[in-house]
Amino acid sequence: MLNFNNLEKRVDELFSFYNVENLFLPDPKPKHKLDPTKSGLRNWDERKYTNKLSKIAHVFQLMKEENGILPFMIGLSEVSGRKVLEDLVEMEPFNSEYGIVHYNSMDERKVDVALLYDKNKVEVIDSETITFFFEIINKNTGNYDTTRDVLYSKVKYKEQVVNVFIAHLPSKREKDINKPKRDFILNEIRGRILNIVNEDKENVILCGDFNENPDDENLVKILYDDAHVKVLENPFQQLFSTRNYSTFHYKSGLLFDQIILSKSFFNGNNGLLFQNAEIFNSEKLSSRDRNFEGRPFRTYAGTRYLGGYSDHFPVFVKFRDL
Repeated sequence: MLNFNNLEKRVDELFSFYNVENLFLPDPKPKHKLDPTKSGLRNWDERKYTNKLSKIAHVFQLMKEENGILPFMIGLSEVSGRKVLEDLVEMEPFNSEYGIVHYNSMDERKVDVALLYDKNKVEVIDSETITFFFEIINKNTGNYDTTRDVLYSKVKYKEQVVNVFIAHLPSKREKDINKPKRDFILNEIRGRILNIVNEDKENVILCGDFNENPDDENLVKILYDDAHVKVLENPFQQLFSTRNYSTFHYKSGLLFDQIILSKSFFNGNNGLLFQNAEIFNSEKLSSRDRNFEGRPFRTYAGTRYLGGYSDHFPVFVKFRDL
């Protein structure tokens, strides 16, 4: 039986996810003015890269100041290559105490997902990418239409095994031609999660930028097994229903960034008990433009450099360590 009288004395743990918006290394100087850049960004130089890194690190410093602790695991998306992650974890507040799980994906924009973890608390047992190939887009060259990998990590926290999936699903664009791809990827992930929850009886965290809101069909379906028994909980459903958003598209508020948890985090049997979910929409991370008040302070608006953090707010869930 849980002794709730002692819970206040325990240390909380945070798990966070953050789409950091195009974290690329600085572009080499082009030989010709109109040459395309590796990042696809305009004038992406060392100064802007250093500022971006400092901003992302500052987000987690703010999170620590507000919650008293850094996240023990952080899922990231829109990072390009391992070097940007190595540069990030050297900075305050990480101070080289965080490990990295990252693989280069075959995404056309060369952006990946990654896991950062507190090496003092978390041991990585195994990791792999789940790669998706879609229809051949050029039969002459044999090129496949690829997308960002889903990153899978099996980790140990204290005596508990936690299976972490980090996704950045194909974007909504052009009448949502990517919806079949998101359907396929989420169905594949759902199958893997059901095996882990039902057969291995282990904990699961699924996080990411799903490019869908919590009430979309795919993200409701993934919560249930084939017998319609609920195996996962999505605490971001409640936040979305009360008009809390992590990103915006024109006038529409969206909650594409979510952290979905196995039921084991709600029954107090695995050492970590879910407390609440939050969108970290601190005023310091918000737009300086009155017309976009309450929205993320982004790095670029189109080709115009603003010097902000990201076009998404980070999200996190808070656990009580039992």
